[in-house]
Amino acid sequence: MIVNNTDVLTVVDLLKSIVGKFPKKEAIFDGTRRLTYEELDKQSNAIASTLKKMGIKKGDHIAVSLPNWHEFIVVIFSIFKVGGVVVPFNTRYSYTEINYILNNARVKAIFSTEEVEGNHLWESYEKIYDSTVHLEYLISVRSEKTNTISFDKMLKNGNQEEEQYVQIEPNDVAIIMYTSGTTGRPKGAMLTHSNIVKTGVMAAQFLRCTSEDVFLIPVPIFHIFGMVPGMISAIASAARIVLTQQFKAEKVLQVIEEEKVTVHHGVPTMFILELNHPNLENFDLTSLRTGIVAAAPVPSEVVRQVREKLHCEILSSYGMTEASPCLTCCSFDDDDVTRAETVGKAMPGVKLKIIDPVTGETVPQGVIGEIVAKSPGIMKGYFEMPEKTSEVLSEDGWYRTGDLGTFDEKGNLRIVGRKKDIIIRGGYNIYPREIEELFYMHEDVMEVSIVGLPDTVLGEITCAAIKLKVGARVTEKELKEFIKGKVADFKVPDIIVLVDDLPMTASGKISKLKLQEKLKKQLAYRLR
Repeated sequence: MIVNNTDVLTVVDLLKSIVGKFPKKEAIFDGTRRLTYEELDKQSNAIASTLKKMGIKKGDHIAVSLPNWHEFIVVIFSIFKVGGVVVPFNTRYSYTEINYILNNARVKAIFSTEEVEGNHLWESYEKIYDSTVHLEYLISVRSEKTNTISFDKMLKNGNQEEEQYVQIEPNDVAIIMYTSGTTGRPKGAMLTHSNIVKTGVMAAQFLRCTSEDVFLIPVPIFHIFGMVPGMISAIASAARIVLTQQFKAEKVLQVIEEEKVTVHHGVPTMFILELNHPNLENFDLTSLRTGIVAAAPVPSEVVRQVREKLHCEILSSYGMTEASPCLTCCSFDDDDVTRAETVGKAMPGVKLKIIDPVTGETVPQGVIGEIVAKSPGIMKGYFEMPEKTSEVLSEDGWYRTGDLGTFDEKGNLRIVGRKKDIIIRGGYNIYPREIEELFYMHEDVMEVSIVGLPDTVLGEITCAAIKLKVGARVTEKELKEFIKGKVADFKVPDIIVLVDDLPMTASGKISKLKLQEKLKKQLAYRLR
């Protein structure tokens, strides 16, 4: 490791420390452009100097709505250099979502492009620009627009030499990252420079990263997974960052081979798709060393195959936006079962407890309760939502995650599910994750998600939506027989549907909310 976690740094300090030691080392490759650490520093200086001329000052909120392009990273550092706060935008946001967050966060300027994967972002931003009182500047990236400023012109006209900007403190807010908002309006988690630097350094140290590593970041940088254990951890290691704009298994496998990737983060779906690619054996993946798999359960068979076929010692990890995000991680010494059935132990500097959701008392080992955490990455709070903040964050810094789990006899954390995902069928509590993990043991199952559907007699019934592997011919009846005997009878899904695809979030998670809405309509004729 290049940076020590005992150092209290801002993100700008972090970059400068690496530029001072490795100016000519390649920092970023996004498939179109390669930048050294020195070029990243100079380009962000140029954009920062232009932002300063535009009147952007310390504390101003600047949105970035871009895919995984090198410009995204340049812009992030330029905003930090003028003391601004980055508000990352999911490029899949609809007009309604964009409008709410832009106004809620009082965004002063936004960097965006014309469209991403068919989503015409610029149209939404232009429409909002005419009606909002906060948004002053639209800045186009990789597109030239009339009556706006472009990234390229800012880069050309800006001063690439370091200027004297405002003083930034480690506890200043660096990012306001909005949560998905599955239970109401999205909430803006305020993460400080200290939050994200310390967590990024911690993750890099845990994975034993060095300047020789090459990080593949297939998850979006606008998501906390791509931002901190991805981008920040890589920079803290003086490693090289390889960005992919869109996840396609074949493209990723090709990039791993060509760029000699050593660290491969991802969600389970990504690894499953790579393992099931028909030409997998034709790629040289021997450069892979390790990576974090997170955001969903990962079957032990997948862990074993990733190790054997991808030559990658992936480690299961657990966290969330509000924790910047890492709280736990498996270790290199853990076996496949531990890596699949648990998310490991608390990472250095992290404290965890399992409490009774009602009384708040700590529960005995092995008993299911709510996971609460205290770590250097825990947010300051939700932006201008003191009531929502006080619901989850205690005065002494303990964060209530809303997740349910247990500790095993070795101290490993096992995630049972979200409090809000519990299905109550005829008075019995069902934790979807428990049954999903069993389905993943079936050789023909690629992905599965279990949700509750309304029932006038039982209150709720369970429905398993299952995507099969290519060429599989298993039936719904056979899948139901497979699960019987492995769980109590009331946990066997009432309905099993085979689907071609499951609705996904931009970060690669299965969206249970969208799935539930879809299945309610699709299965209306079968519901009581």
